[in-house]
Amino acid sequence: MSGTSETEAGGIENGLVRSTRRLVGIDAARGLALVGLMAIHLLPAWNEETGEASWSWRIFSGDSAALFALLAGVGLALTSGGRNPHTGRRMTADRLGLGVRAVLIAVVGLWIGTLMPEDPPAYGILLYYGVFFLLAIPFLHLGPKALFISAAVFGIVSPMLMQNLLSQLPAWSSYNPTFADVLSEPGATASQLLLTGTYPALPYMAYLLVGLGLGRLNLRKTAVQIRVVVVGVGLTIFAHTTSYILLYALGGYQRLLDTSWMSRYELDQVLIFGPDSLPASTGWWLAIATPHTNTPLAIAASLGVSLTVLGVFLLIAPKIGKWLLPLSAMGAMTFTLYTVHLVTLSVEAHYGLPYVWFVVHVVVAAVFAVVWQRALGQGPLEKLVSTSVKRTRRLVLGDLSERGSDSEKSNK
Repeated sequence: MSGTSETEAGGIENGLVRSTRRLVGIDAARGLALVGLMAIHLLPAWNEETGEASWSWRIFSGDSAALFALLAGVGLALTSGGRNPHTGRRMTADRLGLGVRAVLIAVVGLWIGTLMPEDPPAYGILLYYGVFFLLAIPFLHLGPKALFISAAVFGIVSPMLMQNLLSQLPAWSSYNPTFADVLSEPGATASQLLLTGTYPALPYMAYLLVGLGLGRLNLRKTAVQIRVVVVGVGLTIFAHTTSYILLYALGGYQRLLDTSWMSRYELDQVLIFGPDSLPASTGWWLAIATPHTNTPLAIAASLGVSLTVLGVFLLIAPKIGKWLLPLSAMGAMTFTLYTVHLVTLSVEAHYGLPYVWFVVHVVVAAVFAVVWQRALGQGPLEKLVSTSVKRTRRLVLGDLSERGSDSEKSNK
């Protein structure tokens, strides 16, 4: 079997068809990504006594968001035909449905922006997610090879655009754009969403397109799962090793010192936590692999980690799927849980006891997800998106939609 009969996309990119053979490993990986984003939002980034990066920063920074984007691509592939991409009217319906999904998610992201204070406790990814999906529409029909090549192009070219266009792009004024920002500063908001923001869509398309390509493979096959892990580990090692050689063996570190205002200590801190934006003083900045810098090597490193996590969960889920229930239930409704998480953060009641609040957020999310899923199935926001997308598809497919549903049922 293939396509939507194999799995429901789940989470923010929730699928169009409820399946009895859901890939639990994908949901569990998405649940872990949600836990990682919660950790980044709630826990300190550094140890106040030593000044070193905290464990949560070293484990989750950059990689959680990358894993989310990768899994978004997998979900899009599985809801548009899987190994056999839809064609004709079905693909047209997929594209329009994806556009509707993108708009709904972006609207929620803009609404959350209105709740956040000027100095926010978190930078939301939902509005960026909407842009990811809009940019994915032209790629939805492609096969794995074309998608992987396209991902490589985005991963190499986008960082160069970021660095070279930064001084020419309008400055944005809000970490979490709102409806008012879109209307009053459309150019600044667009450049933020595409290139200069926290989760810029153009470099993040590398993750999404790789995920889309993976979803065109048979992810139930053990050999494919092992290959995903091997490629992920190899890509991570390659990225960090290459960055180290460029910086410390070929003189890149010294070039960064010579062309910036930073002291050695300040540069070391930037190489751990990242600069506010990618400096344009020298091309050597593209050699760093620091999370969230969105350089080619940083993208490769986070992509490698994401592939490794996904591959491992796919391998272990058939054997210990029941033990993964808290994660997989969370992963099946990340749109709802992430939205509630951000709304709760906007109250700013968590600063005094970050570790306590982190545990509260994770436990409440897991318990709610398990109970809701067993009682009602899809999460509330996932249901809203799924219903809207289904209705959009029916407008395009008409009777073909019913025949497709019957065919999918017969394949299960």
